[in-house]
Amino acid sequence: MRTYALLVLLFSSITTMSQNCDNSLSGTVTDNHDGQLLVGVTLIIANTEQAVQTGFDGTFTFSNLCNDTYYIQVSHPYCLTKGFTVKVSGDTNKSFKLEHHIEELNQITIEGSAYTNKSKTILENTINKEELERFSSGSLGDALKSLSGVSSLNTGNTVVKPMINGLHSSRVVIINNGVRMEDQEWGAEHAPNIDINSVNNLTVLKGASGLQFSGDAVGGVIIAESSKVPVKDSLYGKSMMTAASNGRGSALSSKLTKSYKNGWHATLQGTLKRFGDFEAPDYVLSNTGIFERSASLKVGFNRFDYGMEGYYSIFKNEIGILAASHLGGARDQIRALSSEVPLIINDFTYNIDSPRQDVTHHLATIKGFKRFENFGKLSIQYDFQRNNRLEFDVRRGDDKNKAASDLQLDTHTVLLDLESHLTDAITLKSGIMTRYQKNVANPNTGVRRLIPDYEMNDLGMYFVVDYQWNEQLLLEAGARYDYTHMDVFKFYKTSFWESRNYDQLFPEIVVKELENQILTNPQLNFNNGSATLGANYQLGEDYKLFFNYSIASRAPNSSELFSEGLHHSAARIELGDLSFNSEIAHKVALTFQKENDLFSFNVNPYINTISGFIVNEPVDVQQTLRGNFQVWEYRQTNAQLLGVDVDASYALAKNCRLNSQFSLVKGYDRSLNEPLISMPPVNISNEIVYQNPEFNNIRLSLQSAYNFKQNDYPDTNFEVFMPETQTWEMVDVSSTPDAYHLLNFNSSIDININKKSKLTVGLRVTNVLNTSYRNYLNRLRNYADDLGRNFLFNLKINY
Repeated sequence: MRTYALLVLLFSSITTMSQNCDNSLSGTVTDNHDGQLLVGVTLIIANTEQAVQTGFDGTFTFSNLCNDTYYIQVSHPYCLTKGFTVKVSGDTNKSFKLEHHIEELNQITIEGSAYTNKSKTILENTINKEELERFSSGSLGDALKSLSGVSSLNTGNTVVKPMINGLHSSRVVIINNGVRMEDQEWGAEHAPNIDINSVNNLTVLKGASGLQFSGDAVGGVIIAESSKVPVKDSLYGKSMMTAASNGRGSALSSKLTKSYKNGWHATLQGTLKRFGDFEAPDYVLSNTGIFERSASLKVGFNRFDYGMEGYYSIFKNEIGILAASHLGGARDQIRALSSEVPLIINDFTYNIDSPRQDVTHHLATIKGFKRFENFGKLSIQYDFQRNNRLEFDVRRGDDKNKAASDLQLDTHTVLLDLESHLTDAITLKSGIMTRYQKNVANPNTGVRRLIPDYEMNDLGMYFVVDYQWNEQLLLEAGARYDYTHMDVFKFYKTSFWESRNYDQLFPEIVVKELENQILTNPQLNFNNGSATLGANYQLGEDYKLFFNYSIASRAPNSSELFSEGLHHSAARIELGDLSFNSEIAHKVALTFQKENDLFSFNVNPYINTISGFIVNEPVDVQQTLRGNFQVWEYRQTNAQLLGVDVDASYALAKNCRLNSQFSLVKGYDRSLNEPLISMPPVNISNEIVYQNPEFNNIRLSLQSAYNFKQNDYPDTNFEVFMPETQTWEMVDVSSTPDAYHLLNFNSSIDININKKSKLTVGLRVTNVLNTSYRNYLNRLRNYADDLGRNFLFNLKINY
């Protein structure tokens, strides 16, 4: 019997020794919420010494495993640790999902993106939280200009409107916390109503490939996202203060977050900014102060399979418009354009007088999601926005403090989205959107309304399919349809109505004829289709190639259709055209990218061909009771924009890098065979950055930015009659300013207060050499220089 037992034991040992232990276990680790691949996840096989981490592609591999059942612990610094039981039989593939949240406590950040790609076949340009904090006292537009291919259309230094690859206003869609901003973006001097301190991550899509957000983003999409909250019991926050020499003002912002392990969380945030008159190198820019206040509250409940969130924000901004840009007669206009200094220079003050803007924007949204097994993630969202825009002109008498323009825009939107993983290789995103919008112009301003009363209804539907062909190649295709109906009540001057031949073209929309006005009721319908087709190909370990072709279709906005009068804060008369059709843009973009620790770069050439392109340009000067103003008129043409953006980063030494950017865009009016107006000039920047995490995370940077002279521009000069001299004189509004070079310095250092709190001290200097210059894309360049040197002292404490 003992002999038999020994034989059995020996046979079992031989069987065990001959068992196949050359198997592998591989797979990916993804975010349970959005399917994003996670980097730096640690996987440990229990009771063994085997442990691996996921790489930048989110994959892992164990080797030398037997045919057996293993218990694997999966952990990540920003996730709840989970255990999984896996049966290995031969080479096995297994994917794991974790509840992934960014933890902001102690300023910990993850390498790589924490957000689902908005488009997988076009390179996303992002600005992270640390970079955004350097612009705490500025605006969203100031931060976006740090990206290649993104510039801005300025009205002075306080109104900064983002421009992507030469396009701006209604052609650039801004998504704020999942909500499309509806804040009368049609005006060239209407800045986004977003507090940059409420944003944790900024993403820019240079094109219309993000169909889930919009189909009319002819220029691109800007996505501002708030921070994710950990599913754990915690209380944390941060406060930032900036004091600036130019404008002699400061900005204060604070944010506090409370979260619970059961999924409940709340975040309260607020900002206060106050600056007086800013200064050029040689004089005060009178009436350019700013007073900004904002606050937001977010409350939510988040679990693995379902969640909901409510969000409310209020943003109020008072902005002074350069006093020297609003002038009297034609003689003053000629003098201003030829003078080297503004015609109005007063002593520094914090007062904001007319001309000025006073804008208040309310945003409220409630959204929820539910995951269904074998179906996907279903999300629903309702949002409401109210934008009240007041523009104050220089007036006298009883109307001195009355707004010359008073517009209220209310918007209601409902979104329903579904994201499904049809197979391991195919993902489908689809959704439907309905929107109701109402604009009311206060009739008691004593001034003719530039924008009429209207109601607008939108209906949109989209789908986007991603197909992972193999490990190297991903394909993406999508389509979107948008229907827009506008019901408008508009008073036209009889003389203007007849001069445009509207009495012959649109007699059916006349409601009533008055003494010198005609009341009309245009009812317009626009059917717009958009589409995208692209590919993402991995070329070896470091290289990647993106290709994207997109079609965007945009209905004309209310200003382009109905403007007929003085746009006060823009200091010009604007004339629209009722007969405009939709713009249709075809854009082809190619990106070649290399990424590694030593040398990274991406090259992004593109061409954007737009039929029915609506351009606004100066055509005349007109005398009114309120002064002498340029006349800008909208017209429709065929256009083409082509250019290239280049980013590069090279490690000069340990902790020291050289970052470079280059952007070029050329815009042409193909109907008239001439350049388009307001195209960004060529620009190049180089920045040397030293950052040492081992020495209080000290960071020093010096940036050299060179903007070339814009040599391609249309001739829009015209003559005006001078009654005083009985002569005609040329008004030169076409000539562009000279090239200029700016140096900017930035520094910061971290000081640990205790285990949970850290103080960051920073000093930033812009225009170090106090260079006098004028930016071609600044609408007030004909009246004054841009900003001089500015010292900004920053304090930030995390707690």
